Amino acid sequence: MIYTPSILAILLFSVIVITVLAISVFFARQSGSSKGYFAAGGTIPWSVNGIAFAGDYLSAASFLGICGMIAVAGYDGFLYSIGYLAGWIVALFVVAEPLKRLGKYTFADALDSKYNYRGIRLMAGISTLVVSIFYLIPQMVGAGALVTPLLGFPHYVGVIMVGSIVIFIVATAGMKSTTYVQFIKGALLIVFSTILVFAILNKGLSLKPGETYHDFIQIEATVEDNSVTAIADTSWTVTSQQQTKAGTFVQLEKSGVRRWFSLETAGNNSYLNEALSITKTTDGSVLYNGEPKEKEAFFQVGHLSRIIVDGKEIDKTGPLGPFKFLSTLEESEVVLFNSASFSNGQDSVSLWYQSPISGKKIMRPGLKFKVDKGSTITSKMDFVSLMLALFFGTSALPHVLIRYYTVPSPRDARKSTILAIVAIGFFYILTMYIGLGAMVNGVLDVQSSNMSAPLLAKAFGIFLFAIISAIAFATVLGTVSGLIVAAAGAVAHDLAASLFPSKDISDKARVVIGKTSAISVGVIAIFLGIIFKGMNVSFLVGWAFSIAASANFPAIIMMLFWKKTTAKGIVASVGTGMLSALLIILLSPSMFERYGLPADSAFWALDNPAIISIPISFAALIIGSLLTQKQKTS
Repeated sequence: MIYTPSILAILLFSVIVITVLAISVFFARQSGSSKGYFAAGGTIPWSVNGIAFAGDYLSAASFLGICGMIAVAGYDGFLYSIGYLAGWIVALFVVAEPLKRLGKYTFADALDSKYNYRGIRLMAGISTLVVSIFYLIPQMVGAGALVTPLLGFPHYVGVIMVGSIVIFIVATAGMKSTTYVQFIKGALLIVFSTILVFAILNKGLSLKPGETYHDFIQIEATVEDNSVTAIADTSWTVTSQQQTKAGTFVQLEKSGVRRWFSLETAGNNSYLNEALSITKTTDGSVLYNGEPKEKEAFFQVGHLSRIIVDGKEIDKTGPLGPFKFLSTLEESEVVLFNSASFSNGQDSVSLWYQSPISGKKIMRPGLKFKVDKGSTITSKMDFVSLMLALFFGTSALPHVLIRYYTVPSPRDARKSTILAIVAIGFFYILTMYIGLGAMVNGVLDVQSSNMSAPLLAKAFGIFLFAIISAIAFATVLGTVSGLIVAAAGAVAHDLAASLFPSKDISDKARVVIGKTSAISVGVIAIFLGIIFKGMNVSFLVGWAFSIAASANFPAIIMMLFWKKTTAKGIVASVGTGMLSALLIILLSPSMFERYGLPADSAFWALDNPAIISIPISFAALIIGSLLTQKQKTS
């Protein structure tokens, strides 16, 4: 997609960044001790903590990733919202109060409270680092995706910018500034997302949704043996044809400009449908829809091909209520865009071609997760695996768990969790309308589904785009800050104590170690955010949830509810769960594509490991504990 930065967006972005930095400087004086730096001194009111919980949890995955996933996969994208929210039920009824009673700064405090065993702290610290880094990747990818339309900078500049700002936040003020940044951006995100949904419903549905809509060219064609022999519009000439697994694509030339079309058939008729194309030519130049970048010929897409209300086809609906919006979309037909890539011997071509699909298919599972028609045992296992990770991963995420230590009491921990559930649940309902609104309003960037929500806001005016984008950037800052605090706490409080047991590490030294760790983790996050450019952030977060659910959740549950749990059983569980999840992810089809290898050559067909790694982790804990019953407190 080709973007033109907005002065207003830049100004609002600058205000957000300056505000965040000012908060950090203000609270820097209150973070001299370990408790002040890692847990905000346990003085955060439950109401502030509840919204900060939401602000922390409503990360780039929730706002950018889920909205984008819904925009391209309909109901399947919303399943992420359901999974994320369901996980809070476990957090509320199982984890919140016991964890607050047992710990001080990190979840390893709670895990090790009954055992005082160095191995637990070491393994829990490593697990916290691994989960935090995997969760940091999508946040940084989202940051890079935002900065391109907002400021006009390349993706890597956005990643470096976020990393630098967050390193400053965490290295100066720790958890207290992080909490108030999350509180402010959580509240703003919910308020302005509500305004955006009101705008979507007020506009309703239209076949030509606005200025961003593009009328695609369609040309009748004569086809023999799946090859175009003639076309109706003689002002175009056929220059080449390409067969791929996705179908047949034809390149046409007119007035010196070459564009790609997909070959479609409907009954006895054949026609060429204009596709979006990026062509890397042999001379090193890049053409967007056959034109140089400065021509700005690459456009946003996403629209309805038919609107049906009460059995009648219409061009537009006018304002709709929330339920009527969904029911009308279900009866209508939407044009989605699929992708294909190939080399025609000279040039490298990436295409996005139109694919009309009924609203009924959009509003039910199947576009992304094959669980019904066209499904296999593996595809069903992958879907169940993702849901298990989202459901059990929430209550095992280190940056979520440490927030329980910022409030004064277990009762406050429970109350802040309830408030978080209400705020998060309401926001996820909003994401459904934002994602579907992006799908039909001509605003999709086919290269980055992560930009669906900001670009939808842009369709309603530059101010809404600017404020939504700036808040989304603050969303990334808040979540990344929480993750880095968790990682820094793991290094300073858990790993340091485990690796150097003979040394009495002073309170001041722990803070210094924490700040140094924050800088190191921030640099790693920047590097990984650049590498994983282009991947949907919700998909990436699913991996972090899988590792957390596999490494941390079984240990927490069994420590709380199984009296035979031993220290060595916990170590075995955390280590085995973490390693098995990592192994499955690193050898998955999605990672093979990142390695430049065919996805079908991966060691297994699963992308999501939880269905295998969670049972392995439980089994390791049970077996390890039963074998070490005489060493329960050693």
